[in-house]
Amino acid sequence: MTSNDLFESLRRIDEVSGSGAMFDALIESLTAQRRWHAVFDARIVQARVDCGLSPVGSPGDVPPAVRDAFDERSLAACREVGWPLLTEGTVAAAWMYLRAAADPVDVAERLRHLATPLLESLPVADSAEHTLEEILGVALWEGVDPALGIRIMIATQGTCAAITAFEQAVSRLPAARQHAAASELVAHLHDDVLAGLRRDRDRAGLGASMSPSLIDAMADLSIGPHVDVSHLQSVLRLARICTDPATVRKAWELSVYATRLPADLAYPGEPPFVDVGEASRLFFGSQCGIDVDQAVRFFRSSAATADPSDGPLPHDVLVLLLARLGRHAEALHAAVSRPRDAAALPSPLQASAAMPSLIDLAALSGEWELLRQACRDRDDTITFAASLIAERQRQPKNLGPHDSQDVHGGT
Repeated sequence: MTSNDLFESLRRIDEVSGSGAMFDALIESLTAQRRWHAVFDARIVQARVDCGLSPVGSPGDVPPAVRDAFDERSLAACREVGWPLLTEGTVAAAWMYLRAAADPVDVAERLRHLATPLLESLPVADSAEHTLEEILGVALWEGVDPALGIRIMIATQGTCAAITAFEQAVSRLPAARQHAAASELVAHLHDDVLAGLRRDRDRAGLGASMSPSLIDAMADLSIGPHVDVSHLQSVLRLARICTDPATVRKAWELSVYATRLPADLAYPGEPPFVDVGEASRLFFGSQCGIDVDQAVRFFRSSAATADPSDGPLPHDVLVLLLARLGRHAEALHAAVSRPRDAAALPSPLQASAAMPSLIDLAALSGEWELLRQACRDRDDTITFAASLIAERQRQPKNLGPHDSQDVHGGT
């Protein structure tokens, strides 16, 4: 159908069947041409007409009586054009529509589907490289899928750029959203070190170790650096946010590797991780069931001897580790025993919500009165009030005879 034919067809449909049928025909034609931005514009005009408004105008002139209906139609139009744009690889334009209209989880899934074949075929053509850059922008800098963003950064720009991107874009997110991205960095560095150790074994005539463990690969070797030591220490720091056993195990292996490197290569970290390799070995290893008591003693001593200028991290690390070890009563004791100066300053662990709350620790340990006494001592009326409600919510309800029958399936 020529352009003139379409215009005449629209006129006839409008005269015979009304504006609704005319818009349906118009949008069908635009969709066939994959003119997605035009489809959106047509849907908005159609929504205005259906809501009894003039065909053109601004969103601000939509009266309250039809605002909800108009907004619902607008969001549906965003999804109608956003998904096909994403499928076609026009990611930035797609995100313009999907940002407010689609579930970020669904967007992340589509981005992974789009990015996977591109990452598997690097280097790619210019057009595909542009698509990958747009995926990176939405996944990482818009926070839709930080782990995918870090994976793309590693593949296209290297470890250093990926660590910098994590610090700038991911570290500001809640802890739960940092885990997967940090795991990408841990896995990548673990793979790099393992590959280097296997090469060393081959050169030394020790036989290639097919074990995925760095501990096995290091056996009988004199260890030299296989990755930039600053990258290693940065990744060990970022890995503290991780809780999944596989990543924690890899971080422990990397920390053991760090302790085997020449001492003059290491950079001092912040307390209690001044010796980054050894402190990380204890922190991650204890979560794997290795040297647990030694780790607790070390971090307890670090908290007890911390200088106020060290900030809250020594105290927070102790609380976090005890909680992860399931020693919730000890964790609560450590938390409420923090010096007032340390408690007044947020640490990175607190800022990312990685720390267990005092209410959760009290619930898990049953030490409600310990918490409330600390609230009295610190004039913390809000936590005190919250603890009363939280304890009551966790108590089993007293069921009457009829309730009891219902719980067991009725009579």
